[in-house]
Amino acid sequence: MPDFTIDTYRLLLETLLSKDYSFIPFVQYLKEPPSRCVILRHDVDDKKLNSLQTARLENELGIRGTYYFRMVPESFDEGVIKQIHEMGHEVGYHYEDLSRMAQGTPVHRSFSQGGGLRAQGNKEIKGQLVTDAIASFKNNLETLRQIVPIETICMHGSPMSRWDNRLLWQYYDYHDFGIIGEPYFDLDFNQVLYLTDTGRRWNGEAVSIRDKAMSREGRKGRVGEWEKGRRGEEERPTPFLRLRSTFDIINAARSNSLPDKIMLTVHPQRWTNKPLPWIRELVWQNIKNAGKWVVVKSRR
Repeated sequence: MPDFTIDTYRLLLETLLSKDYSFIPFVQYLKEPPSRCVILRHDVDDKKLNSLQTARLENELGIRGTYYFRMVPESFDEGVIKQIHEMGHEVGYHYEDLSRMAQGTPVHRSFSQGGGLRAQGNKEIKGQLVTDAIASFKNNLETLRQIVPIETICMHGSPMSRWDNRLLWQYYDYHDFGIIGEPYFDLDFNQVLYLTDTGRRWNGEAVSIRDKAMSREGRKGRVGEWEKGRRGEEERPTPFLRLRSTFDIINAARSNSLPDKIMLTVHPQRWTNKPLPWIRELVWQNIKNAGKWVVVKSRR
C-alpha cells in the first residue's frame, strides 16, 4: 500500500482509534481537552474537493476535526464549506492577509523569517500595510461567518513570501474579533506532539518555511523567540521518534510510543487513491521541496 493514499489515511485513523485516541476539533480542545486525544487539523490549501473526501471518511469513522479554508479559489467554496460543517467538523479561517497585502512591499531583513522574526515596531512594518491586512482579515472572516460559525483561525505559511502572517498579531489581538484560538499561539507544543504532512512527509522541517511547532518560549506573540522555540527540540514530547512516513506513525501507535496528546495536520490535497493525481502530487511536491530547501537555507 503506497503512502498518501486515502486507504493509508484510513489505516492511520483506524489505528489511532484502536489505541483509544479521541479525535477532536481544535475548538473542542480549547474548551474541554480530553486526556488522550488527536487534534485533527486540515489545511485546505488547494484542491478543495479533496477535503470533502477526507471529511466523509472521518464522518464514516465517527471522527470530527477542523478544516481551515483560505479565501482563494483553490480553497474557498461555499458548498464545500457547508457540507463539511454539516458533517460536524469545525471550520476555521486559514488566514494569509498580511502576506497577500504585502505583495510587492519591500521587507527589512530583520523582520523576515531569515532574520529571526524580530519585530521592532512600526519602523519595520508600514502602518498602511497593517491597516490593509487587518481590514482584509475582518472582511474575509465576516464572509466565512455568513456561511458557518468561525471560532478559531490558523495562519497559512505563504512559503514564497517574506512576510509571516502571524506578525499581524504584534499589532492586533485576534480575540477582539471573537476568535478564541490560533494553534501556533494557543497550543503548548511541549505538551502536544505536532505532526504535519508538510512537504509530503512527516519530518519535513528542513523543507518547511513556517509550519513548525513552537515551544512555550515562542507563544503568545513573542515573535522574536520563535526561532529559539524551534531550536528547543529537547523540550518536545517523544524526541526519540523518527517519523517520516505515515506507516512510521502507524507503527509508533501500535507500539504505544506516541504521547497522549497529538496535533495531526493534514493537507487533503496530498491524499488520493487516483494514480495520476497521486503521481502529479508526488512529483510537484518534490520540486517544491527542493525550492523551499534553498529558501530555508538562504534565510538562516
